[in-house]
Amino acid sequence: MTDYADLTLAEAAIQIRQKAISPVEYLQALIGRIDTYDAHYNAFLRQTPDIALRQARQAETEIMAGNWRGPLHGVPYGLKDIIDVAGVPTTAHSKILADNLARSDAAVTQRLQAAGGVLVGKLATHEFAIGGPSFDLPWPPARNAWNRAHFSGGSSSGSGVAVAAGFVPAALGTDTGGSVRNPASMCGIVGMKPTYGLVSRRGVLPLSYALDHVGPMTRTVTDNAMLLNIIAGHDPADPASARATVPDFTADLDRGVKGLKIGVIRRFYTQDMVADPEMTQSIEAAVAVLKSQGAEIHTLDPGPLEEYAAITRVILLSEAYAIHERWLQERPQDYGALMRERVMVGAFFRAVDYVQATRQRAVLVQQFARCMEAVDVAITASSMDPACPVEDEERCEYTYSRQARAPFNLTGSPAMAVPTGFAATGLPLSMQIIGKPFDEVTVYRVARAYEKATPWTTMHPTLA
Repeated sequence: MTDYADLTLAEAAIQIRQKAISPVEYLQALIGRIDTYDAHYNAFLRQTPDIALRQARQAETEIMAGNWRGPLHGVPYGLKDIIDVAGVPTTAHSKILADNLARSDAAVTQRLQAAGGVLVGKLATHEFAIGGPSFDLPWPPARNAWNRAHFSGGSSSGSGVAVAAGFVPAALGTDTGGSVRNPASMCGIVGMKPTYGLVSRRGVLPLSYALDHVGPMTRTVTDNAMLLNIIAGHDPADPASARATVPDFTADLDRGVKGLKIGVIRRFYTQDMVADPEMTQSIEAAVAVLKSQGAEIHTLDPGPLEEYAAITRVILLSEAYAIHERWLQERPQDYGALMRERVMVGAFFRAVDYVQATRQRAVLVQQFARCMEAVDVAITASSMDPACPVEDEERCEYTYSRQARAPFNLTGSPAMAVPTGFAATGLPLSMQIIGKPFDEVTVYRVARAYEKATPWTTMHPTLA
């Protein structure tokens, strides 16, 4: 019998196209798994069984008639609950929007539906993609599939858990300061923050207009590239949407890394913020694997991590406060404490702080671009530590900011978290691969070469 929970997107696509598995049976198997286990992991805020069954039946009918739309046709997926689906509440995991019924589909939802995907439900997030993990919200926070006593990362927490747990083979998250890559790192999956503007944000609740991205979260590199193929592209209704040509992100997956120049930004995790020794060792081992395959390894120094992080904080929190100002004044009690505390900081930044941060951002973008001229991609840490206990508020707050993801929201560069093994505790370890603007193809190429040489994306947690 097919173990539906272990199927990758690519494997499912082949079997569905060959009529070896039924989209309806596939969906029902995953719903059964969710019903059995998700009460312990809280990945879903809301399942959409009626929508899913209708879409699965339609997909099955079309495929049986020989009309195959592509690799997502008949395949289940989930959406972070800040992404609109017409007729379904978009709650942002908050009491503020508990009854917020979406009037239309987000641009990415439209693309996934056109590709024949089957929407299983809306996934947990930190409140408005910033306030969490929190226990004072209408729904509990998601828990790590590798150990449910531990943090799943955020803010696309439910997306990370749902993919890692085998509830769905693919999900979308959003990333403003690392919120696709953090749960990918914590949950041992692959998470891509594409180049700013490559994926439309229309119909996605904003956190920071200047830094928000939407990105794919999957178990494997191949699946991730396939999902980005579906959601990338210009959208005239998103003012930040780029008119860049969208390539086939799977085109160079198996070209290997021989002759590629890879820069390692060690200062971020050995000098500016000293990572957990197991995390550092896993990154260095990954670099050694790529070197053994013929990549040229160089050391990069784009400047202090804190300089990038500080500018990101000013821009992100200023814009987040501007978005939430009215609700914070009228309904402060309806926010969770973490959301309120984090976003209220933005009220104290002056206009001059925001302007200066915006000007300094341009300087850092140029500085990083010059640094990248000598290499094809860069590698550095994502999280500095493995997942912490989710109920240890002090430890979560400490480790949440120990990361090197925010610089690439600032630069807009494509940046992907990939698993690099496991700590002695059994919790996932990870690294980031960063590319030049609109060169996701090379990021995927390097990630796939590493994935093929290691077992990490083939390993799945045992749920309890």
